[in-house]
Amino acid sequence: MKVAPSILSADFGNLQRDVEAICAAGCDFVHVDVMDGHFVPNLTIGPVVVSAIAASATKPLDIHLMVENNSFFVDLFAPLKPEYISFHIEEEKHPHRLIQKIRSLGIKPAIVLNPHTPPETIEYLLADLDMVLLMSVNPGFGGQSFIESVIPKAKKLSAMRDMINPKCLIEVDGGVNDKNVKLLKDAGVDIVVAGSYVFGHKDKKIAIESLKI
Repeated sequence: MKVAPSILSADFGNLQRDVEAICAAGCDFVHVDVMDGHFVPNLTIGPVVVSAIAASATKPLDIHLMVENNSFFVDLFAPLKPEYISFHIEEEKHPHRLIQKIRSLGIKPAIVLNPHTPPETIEYLLADLDMVLLMSVNPGFGGQSFIESVIPKAKKLSAMRDMINPKCLIEVDGGVNDKNVKLLKDAGVDIVVAGSYVFGHKDKKIAIESLKI
């Protein structure tokens, strides 16, 4: 299992310290949640702060857009050369066009599904994706409880992925900890996003290692 700690749970007064700490502790990606206050009822960070995160990180960025104008935000963050940019299928009117745009910028495209959105909605896009992110909480805030229905959903997506595009990774975000990570692994998940579990642990290295099963 690969681990992508979410910066949303970091101490923003000591952001450089926390980014350097999770990278030194063995994370695989640095997960960056971008919220615009419209698609979700919260407002987070823009390119100036993400640029500072990128400068401190020794691991690739995994940028998760929770916004209304996806193409605009892709243009904002593309110069930082993240590994992934993911966008919500619920918000995007032209997902295939946006996937092509992200890939043309040298970035791996990913789609996010909210807890209520079935995997079948992206069946005809799956061949063009590098990753699918399943939300196991409602997007917009950190520290929420894990929604159990993501387990059968991940299994369904994994079976679909194995038939259509075996190289596409499955990521889960929200309420992940050492108690449910085995269930996610068994369901076919490749990457977990963990915010409060990693940043709330007294030893980030132990927290990250406990998820790498």
